[in-house]
Amino acid sequence: MGLFGKMFEKKTCSICGGEIGLLGNRKLEDGNLCKECANKLSPFFSDRRRSTVDQIREQLDWREANKARVDAFNVTRTLGCDTKVLLDEDAGRFLVTSVSRWRDANPDVLDFSQVTGCDTETRESRTELHWKDKDGEQHSYDPPRYDIDYDVYVTIHVNVPYYDSITFKVNDYRIEERNSVEFREAERQAGEIRDALTQLRESEREKVAAASAPKTARTCPFCGATTIPDANGRCEYCGGAMGA
Repeated sequence: MGLFGKMFEKKTCSICGGEIGLLGNRKLEDGNLCKECANKLSPFFSDRRRSTVDQIREQLDWREANKARVDAFNVTRTLGCDTKVLLDEDAGRFLVTSVSRWRDANPDVLDFSQVTGCDTETRESRTELHWKDKDGEQHSYDPPRYDIDYDVYVTIHVNVPYYDSITFKVNDYRIEERNSVEFREAERQAGEIRDALTQLRESEREKVAAASAPKTARTCPFCGATTIPDANGRCEYCGGAMGA
C-alpha cells in the first residue's frame, strides 16, 4: 500500500473497537484512540502520545470510578471566578471546573492530601501596535509601542498517577494595568485558592499523623483501669468516654 493509501486506511480504536473517522484518530504509543474515548480522559492529562493502550484503559477505569465521587461530592465552599475550585471540606476533597453543570462533566475529584503545593503567578502578554501609511501598509513605531495585558494563574501541584499539576487562569476579564482594581482582585482570588488548599492539605496530613501515632495507656476516670481508649475513645472495661 502506498503512502496515499496508508493515509486513508481505516483505523480501529484500541479501546472501544469502533472505527475511527478520517480526522478522528488520536495516536497512542502502541495503538489508536477515537475522539469519543479521548474525550473521557481527564482534562488535565496531556501525555496521551506517550501512553500505551493499557495505560489509557487504566485511566478510563479511574475516570469511570470517579463518577461515584462526583455524585457524593457536597460543595461547602466555592473559590474562584470563571474556573472554580469547589471544596467538600467534610469529605476532605476538591475539584477544579469551568463548567456550570459540572456534575455532568465528571470532573476529577481529588483528596486534599493529594495536594503537594500551590503557586500563583502573573503572566504578561504583549501585542505590538503599528501605524498605517497612506498606502495602508503597517509600520512599527519608533520606539515600539505595545498593548499589554496581564493574567493571573494558579498552579495546583498534585500527586495523581496521570498528571502532576492543574494550571488555570483566575481572571475571566481583561487586565490592562498591573496595579488596577481588576488586577488586585485576581491576585486576591488566586491567593485565597492557594492559602485554602495549602491549609487544608496541612490539616489532612496532621490528621493522618495523629491517627498513625502510637497510642498511650491512660487511667479511666470512671473505673480507674489503665487502658488504651478504643477507636471511639472509650474504656475497654467500663465503656466510659475517655476521649481520643
